[in-house]
Amino acid sequence: MTRIRTRFAPSPTGMLHLGGIRTALYNYLLAKKYNGNFILRIEDTDRTRFVEGAEQYIIDSLKWLNIIPDEGVVNGGPHEPYRQSLRKDIYKKYAEILVKNGHAYYAFDTSEELDKMHKNLTLEGIANPQYDANSRSLMKNSLTLSSDEVQSRISNGEPYVIRFMTPNNEVIRFHDQVRGWIKVDSSVLDDKVLLKSDGMATYHLASIVDDYLMNISHVIRGEEWLPSAPLHILMYKAFGWEDVMPKFVHLPLLLKPEGQGKLSKRDAEEHGFPIFPLSWVDSQSGKTIVGFRELGYLPEAVVNFLALMGWNPGGDKELFSMDELVNDFSLERLGKSGARFNIKKAEWFNHQYIKSKSNDDLKPYIKTELVKLNITCDDSKIDKVCELVKERSNFVGDIWMHAKLFFVEPEEYEKDQFSSDAFDFIKKYISIVSDGKWIYEILHDTMNRMLIDHGYKLKDIMPTFRIILFGEHNGPDVIRSMIILGRDEVIKRVDNLILKL
Repeated sequence: MTRIRTRFAPSPTGMLHLGGIRTALYNYLLAKKYNGNFILRIEDTDRTRFVEGAEQYIIDSLKWLNIIPDEGVVNGGPHEPYRQSLRKDIYKKYAEILVKNGHAYYAFDTSEELDKMHKNLTLEGIANPQYDANSRSLMKNSLTLSSDEVQSRISNGEPYVIRFMTPNNEVIRFHDQVRGWIKVDSSVLDDKVLLKSDGMATYHLASIVDDYLMNISHVIRGEEWLPSAPLHILMYKAFGWEDVMPKFVHLPLLLKPEGQGKLSKRDAEEHGFPIFPLSWVDSQSGKTIVGFRELGYLPEAVVNFLALMGWNPGGDKELFSMDELVNDFSLERLGKSGARFNIKKAEWFNHQYIKSKSNDDLKPYIKTELVKLNITCDDSKIDKVCELVKERSNFVGDIWMHAKLFFVEPEEYEKDQFSSDAFDFIKKYISIVSDGKWIYEILHDTMNRMLIDHGYKLKDIMPTFRIILFGEHNGPDVIRSMIILGRDEVIKRVDNLILKL
């Protein structure tokens, strides 16, 4: 079996969208499943769209999500450099090979001449005017100029591009691992620019050459690249690389919550949910766009959530560790249809992962806040608080929000849910249990006996009890909270509320 080598090749043009993260994840899972290599390559050939800090954002995002490359811009490897702007000479060499072999040509057309060509073709009734097999003969290129004139123009430093010579009336047939066999007539394709006038390669040339030189076995990318696949197939054939051509996998879109159209930044802004892994400060507006990490999501929850947006493992299981995802992942179970984004499902995943965390994993979220408040506390109490509040926490920020009132008395109290009758009952209850052993069974059984004796139900008493302890009627289990707070603190909070009434 050919060694599996996959690559994630984002452009540093801004924040890394969740769709990009999912692409990286699937590339990583396939490589790891077969003990292959996952490569991070930065495709920065379009310098006009380059954004300062975007490359580091990509690196930091993958690191946070534990999608760690085996080779790439961070840790190097046998195919350095992994940043395309540093591979300019390599691309020029291969572009010249295509020219020499008759699969590409020099084009000297100015932007004005290109505009004129498009206008003339439009006037002639051509619906899709483009630089192709029909129009190239009308233009200023090495197919219409003599070889001497071509060399003279190049020697004199006249700007030129190298275009791929798309064959006319050829059926391009290729297999996509998700969509099956696809056929495209070459007549709908234009002669794409491979090398720009500044000497920098376009995506088409750079990606094909790099995938070949880096021995990429599978190209897993978004379906927006599907229209480019026929050109890439033609280029592999033109180079004579058909035998080592990678398998193509075009992933379906991540869709808006309502299911119509591609998920966008505007959707996130309108609905108030994140679609980027980490926060990002927009250099133009100065506005901070908040990411999943800063909103309190755990990286393993985000990975699990994304993995199931386009891949169906079969069965009812939904919670997967990274190792389980690697073991179970397969291209055969990738879906063809777009996956609808559901932020509530992401929150559910996060809640499940927080609940599954050990108390030792969660204690730092409490200890950090206690240090800020200059509060000292033994680990055993923090451990008990973690056990209680993680059941109620959807985000890591919720842990301290729910834990705080175990260490700090409430400053305000809800009044609309407060009952004087319930308060009188609670005072009697506290006076009875305060002299006995402060253990769950005694506190629980005494409460049940008193409820029966006084004709109350738990729902009549507990909202007021929680208001006494925490200032609000919703909260954790009261008996377990009493044990954590301790006898003296519970009595103190009852007495303090009496003073404030």
